[in-house]
Amino acid sequence: WDRCQMLSIKGINTTVGQEQQASMKEKEVLEDLEIHLSRRDAEALFQEQPGTGNPYLEDTLLRSYLKTHLPPKVLEEVHQDLERFGNRLLTKIQPLSWECELNPPVFRQYDAWGRRVDHIHTCSAWRRMKEISAEEGLIAEAYEKRYSNWSRLYQAVKLYLFSSSSGGFSCPLAMTDGAAKVIESLGIPGSLKNAFDRLTSRDPEKFWTSGQWMTERRGGSDVANGTETVARKQPDGTYRLYGFKWFTSAADSDVALTLARIADAEGQCVQGSRGLSLFFLRVRDEEGKLNSIQVQRLKDKLGTRQMATAELWLQGARAELISAEGHGVATISNMLNITRIHNVIGAVASMRRMISLSRDYARKRMAFGKLLKDHPLHVQTIARMEVQVRGAFLLLMEIIRLLGLAETNLASEQEQLLLRLLIPVAKLYTGKQASAVAVEAMESFGGQGYMEDTGLPVILRDTLVLSIWEGTTNILSLDVLRSLAKSKGQVMAVFLSTVQEKLELVSSSRELALAVQRTREAIGTLREFMAAAGSEQTLTMELAARDFSYSLARIYTGRAMTGMPETWNGLTPCVRQDWHSPSLSPSRWCSQELCPVAVESGRGSYRGGAALQDSALVFGNSRL
Repeated sequence: WDRCQMLSIKGINTTVGQEQQASMKEKEVLEDLEIHLSRRDAEALFQEQPGTGNPYLEDTLLRSYLKTHLPPKVLEEVHQDLERFGNRLLTKIQPLSWECELNPPVFRQYDAWGRRVDHIHTCSAWRRMKEISAEEGLIAEAYEKRYSNWSRLYQAVKLYLFSSSSGGFSCPLAMTDGAAKVIESLGIPGSLKNAFDRLTSRDPEKFWTSGQWMTERRGGSDVANGTETVARKQPDGTYRLYGFKWFTSAADSDVALTLARIADAEGQCVQGSRGLSLFFLRVRDEEGKLNSIQVQRLKDKLGTRQMATAELWLQGARAELISAEGHGVATISNMLNITRIHNVIGAVASMRRMISLSRDYARKRMAFGKLLKDHPLHVQTIARMEVQVRGAFLLLMEIIRLLGLAETNLASEQEQLLLRLLIPVAKLYTGKQASAVAVEAMESFGGQGYMEDTGLPVILRDTLVLSIWEGTTNILSLDVLRSLAKSKGQVMAVFLSTVQEKLELVSSSRELALAVQRTREAIGTLREFMAAAGSEQTLTMELAARDFSYSLARIYTGRAMTGMPETWNGLTPCVRQDWHSPSLSPSRWCSQELCPVAVESGRGSYRGGAALQDSALVFGNSRL
C-alpha cells in the first residue's frame, strides 16, 4: 500500500515515457496487493469468541458448597442430575435463549376481518422453554420435597444454572413459584387444587405459569394507595374484576394473582391496605378466549424483551377470592418473598455468566503482545468482580438454606426472623451488585462488549431491571426498617448474635484474622449507630435506611465469606490456593467499608437539617 502511495505521488511530474514506466510498475504493485489481500482473507481476521462449558461443572464454588452441605446420598443424586442438566443447558437450551431474544412477542389486536382478538404471539423457543421448565421440575422440585429441607436448595441451584440461559423465562417461573407458595400457605383449598397441581406439574401438557398483577396507573410499590381495581361479588360467590393493570409481566401466562377492592352493596370500597383482597383468576377459558380482559398494548422495554409485558383492562374478569377480605397484602407477601429470592438468583446468575465469559476471553484475546490474562491490571479487575459474585452467591445460599428449614418446619424462631430480614437485604444489595458487575464486565471485552450481536448487551439490559423488579432499593430499605420495628428489635439481636457466633468459630484461623477483625469492628460501629439512632427522630432512620441495609448485607456476607473454610473439604490444592490468593480471600471482601451507615452518620448525613439540605440541593437553587 505504501508503494502505491509513493508511485501516485511521484507520478505527478513525470514525462510520457516515465508515465508509461510508472503505469507498468503501478500495475505490478496492484497485482501484488491483490494477492496479498486474497491471502489475508484466509487469515484469522476476527477475535475468537468467548464461551463456556457445562455451567455446573465449571462452577467450583457451587460444587464445593453442595459437597459440604448436602447429605451424601442427596449429593450423589443431585450431582448426577445437575451434570446432565448442565449439558442440556449448553447444547439445547442456550440456543433457544438467543432465539427468544431475536423473536420477541408480537401483539395482534385485530384479525383480518376487524374482529378484536388481542392475541399475543410468542415464538416457538419461548413455548419450548415452558415445556423444559416442567420437564426439569424447576417449580415442582420445591414442592415435592423429595429431599426434605434440601429440596428448596436443589430447586434454587437448578434455577441459578437455568437463569442466564432461560431467554427471560425465569421471570414467569418466579411468579409461578410465588403463586404456588401462596396456595400452599392457604392449605391448598379444594377450589385451587387443580391450579396448584398444574403450577407444580412436571408434565408439559399440564404445566401452568402464573402472573402477578399488582402495578396500576397510580403506583407500583404503593399498592395500598395505588390499587383502583374493584371486585363485585356475583350470586354464585365468584367476583368480577374491573380495573386497569399498568404493568403485567408474562402476560401470556395461564393464571394470575391480583389485588382488588371489594365493593359493598352501595358500590363503596375501603381505601388503604385494609381494603385490599387477593384474587385468583384464569386468563383464558377452555376455548382460549380471554376472560373479559382486553390487552391495550405491549410495553416497549429496555430489556427482558423476550417476555410479553402488557397493559390490561379487566372488564368483568371472573375471579375467585382466595384471601380473607381485606387481608390481600398479608396473603400475597408469601409470593413477594419467593419472587424476591428469584430476583437474587437472577442477579447472582447474571454476574457469574459475565465473569465466566470475561475469564474465557482473557485466555484468548491478545493485546499489546500478550494475552489479557497476563496483564495484571486486567486480572485484578476480574478478581474484584469475582469477589462480589462469590459473596452474593454465599448470601443467596444462606437464604435458601433458611427457607428450606422454614418450609419443612425445622427453622427455629430466630432463623425465621433472620430469613425475614435477609430477603429484602439480599434482594436490594445483589440487584445493585449485578448492575455494577455487568457494566464493569462489558469493559473487559472492549468494543466487542458494546456490539449487539455478541449477546453481551442483552445480559446488561436484562440485569438492570433487577434493582427495580419486586421493589426498588429504597422501597426495600424501608421494608428492612419495618421488619426491625415489627420484631421490636429482636431481629437485630438475632442478626448480630448469628454473625458473632460464626466469627467465634473461625477466630483462631491466622488466614482469616484480618477478615474476622474487620467484621467485628463493623459490628461494633453498627451497634454504636443503632444506640445513637434510637434517641433520634424517625426521619433519622429513614434517611439512613439505604446505608443501613447495605451495612447489613456487607456484614452478613463477610460472615458467610469467613465461613468458606468449611467448604474446602474435598477441594483440590489448586482451588484452595486460588481461594487464598490475595485477590480472592475473604479479607478482600472485608477490606471494603462494611458499615457505611456509621461513616455517613459520622459525617452528619442523617441529622439536623440534612433532609432540608438534600431537598434544597435537588429542587432548590443551584448556588454553591
